[in-house]
Amino acid sequence: MRTSLLKVRLSALVCFAILSFSSNAQSVTLGNGKVEVGLGLGPMFFLGDLGGSAGVGKTFVKDLDLPLTKLNKGLYVNYYPAEWVGLRVAGNLGFVEGDDAQAPDKGGAETDRKYRNLNFRSKISEAYAAVELYPTFFLEKYDGLLGKLRPYVLGGAGIFHFNPEAQDVDGSWVKTAPLRLEGQGFAEYPDSKPYKLTQLNLLFGFGAKYYLKENMYIGFEILHRKLFTDYVDDVSNNYYIDPILFDQYLPAADAQKARRLYYKGTYSFPTTRPYQEFAERGDPKQNDAFFSSILRMGWRLGGNSATRHLKCPVFY
Repeated sequence: MRTSLLKVRLSALVCFAILSFSSNAQSVTLGNGKVEVGLGLGPMFFLGDLGGSAGVGKTFVKDLDLPLTKLNKGLYVNYYPAEWVGLRVAGNLGFVEGDDAQAPDKGGAETDRKYRNLNFRSKISEAYAAVELYPTFFLEKYDGLLGKLRPYVLGGAGIFHFNPEAQDVDGSWVKTAPLRLEGQGFAEYPDSKPYKLTQLNLLFGFGAKYYLKENMYIGFEILHRKLFTDYVDDVSNNYYIDPILFDQYLPAADAQKARRLYYKGTYSFPTTRPYQEFAERGDPKQNDAFFSSILRMGWRLGGNSATRHLKCPVFY
């Protein structure tokens, strides 16, 4: 009897301790459920030299090319050291594109872009780490996640890879970085430097999650990337180089492609070569950028389901 009584007392003590911890825990992540995994899908928007909307080119949403917008796909993993802060690592696969021929023809500043007639496309591969902050957490009741709407802000840094292509006269797409269309590395243009196809970026954004269950949410997020290159679209300098130099610096086959792709303008001035006083190729004052708007779905691993289903033992 003493042994049985001791077991009952110990079991009751353990049960009481577990239930007390569970009831006093502010949220599931203070016990289990510190890890979330998620998926994302949504459009990725390019902001650069090519394409754009009517008027003078701008650096944000005014110049979006909606007809050329493609979907971005993402995978996320979050760790929550506390419920109000999350540490995220993520990867994205996207696609950006710009085409001067798609610019509207309203007789404004966009006319110069239509005459320039350049285009590009590029895949985007990205990996990054970010910190999420949930400011409304401190206004919540500590009763789990079900039915909660949690807005957040985030910021971080990442690495991305791009590889611009331009469309040739036969409709094929040609990688332009090896062609050095703006004289990158040519002695005659010392200010035009070769660029790397893998670079760092900074990320800033905001979003919100709504928890359908304790361990499942849906959400929406907008994430902007600040880049340190102006060559995602392979256009930056405000001049066209002398095409004779392609023969000097490139193999013969590449030189022929470069001459076809560096200038595809339809300007109406009488010359066989575009001079700077008539036309500009790009704008080196602003780096390229891109952002994405993403629908998200995610799951908490573990959660407090283990605690929720615990029962005190029954002795006979």
